[in-house]
Amino acid sequence: MKVDVLIGLQWGDEGKGKIVDVLAPQYSAIARFQGGPNAGHTLEFQQTRYILHTVPSGIFRNNIINIIGNGVVFDPEVFKKEIEMIIQYNKECKKNLYISKKAHLILPSHRILDKASEASKGQKKIGSTLRGIGPTYMDKTGRNGLRVGDIYSNNFKEKYESLKNKHKDLLKIYNYEYNIEEDEEKWFEAIEFLKSFQIVDTEYLINDLLCQQKRILAEGAQGSLLDIDFGTYPYVTSSNTICSGACTGMGISPSKVGEVIGIFKAYCTRVGSGPFPTELMDEIGEKLRDKGCEYGSTTGRPRRCGWLDLPALKYSIMLNGVTQMFMTKVDVLSEFDTIKVATHYKIDGKIIDKMPFDLESVEGVVCEELPGWKQDISKVRNVEELPKELIEYIKFIEKFTEVPITMISVGPDRNQILKIK
Repeated sequence: MKVDVLIGLQWGDEGKGKIVDVLAPQYSAIARFQGGPNAGHTLEFQQTRYILHTVPSGIFRNNIINIIGNGVVFDPEVFKKEIEMIIQYNKECKKNLYISKKAHLILPSHRILDKASEASKGQKKIGSTLRGIGPTYMDKTGRNGLRVGDIYSNNFKEKYESLKNKHKDLLKIYNYEYNIEEDEEKWFEAIEFLKSFQIVDTEYLINDLLCQQKRILAEGAQGSLLDIDFGTYPYVTSSNTICSGACTGMGISPSKVGEVIGIFKAYCTRVGSGPFPTELMDEIGEKLRDKGCEYGSTTGRPRRCGWLDLPALKYSIMLNGVTQMFMTKVDVLSEFDTIKVATHYKIDGKIIDKMPFDLESVEGVVCEELPGWKQDISKVRNVEELPKELIEYIKFIEKFTEVPITMISVGPDRNQILKIK
């Protein structure tokens, strides 16, 4: 049996959580493999909206195992609040949730370091969510970090103090004022809460499930264009968001990867700083933001909006080995008479169709203009009822990317998903 991997193909916020929730009944286990509480996976059903930051998006489905893998950076406080929210809906969630001993802990001082570092950058801010993600991954690669399994060590408090003192020394560089005592009290309360969960070597759990012929879905966070190696550096996250990150973030071999499902919006959005070739800073961009409710589920920040960028999409498809795509928020484009799609970049007077080393070097884009469908599709539940203009839009993307679009969403609810083929 293989692990199917679901990843975002843009700058995050593609709707991964909702799609995982819809696909979950087909799997025995859902596993998060990277990122941390900078993720904001939104699920909506029964007129209620849920936002998950750490827990996999299969948690609202009964009898499905949910795994927080070793590649995740873990904030006990955020986790505690999230579980308290989930329990109101699914009181049995504890028995189906497993946490890797090897996931790295986000300390209160990591969050402070994140804020101090971002504040010091001034106009050159990268748009951090200020959740301590970057500093935690830095300690992980610097071999200084604390892991979830360390909470059972007899000298855990000593390890904590040592790392905190290291952070205090770093904070002197920034001349940043802070008060850590109140945060520490809540953090250690959350650590005690964490001890009531199943903390295991999840790499064994996952591979044992595969040996039992159980289907597993790996749930990525953020998006491929935010990957630490292949994203729009330095405006990226601190982990590998592409498919290969599932292997290191879960403890599986590349040969265990099956389907690679790429999620993308029918248009583009981006939160925070960084290059965005198709960004619309006009009425059309505002219309996309308002119609699509484009505000960060983690930060609340308004998202930058623009037309679909096909060279960037094709780049993500190449990096991930995408076998099929799901297109979300198609209903948002119902407002437009015509829809533009970027097919090429302009750089130094040349027209190219590949992602350059530095996306900030792009001077403009070449767009194809397609007719809009100008009708409400939010209540459509049958593919045959979709307007022909939308079908043509889908075919245009498929032809350019050479990957089939097998599912689209026409609204935020789990019942507003249509299988195309």
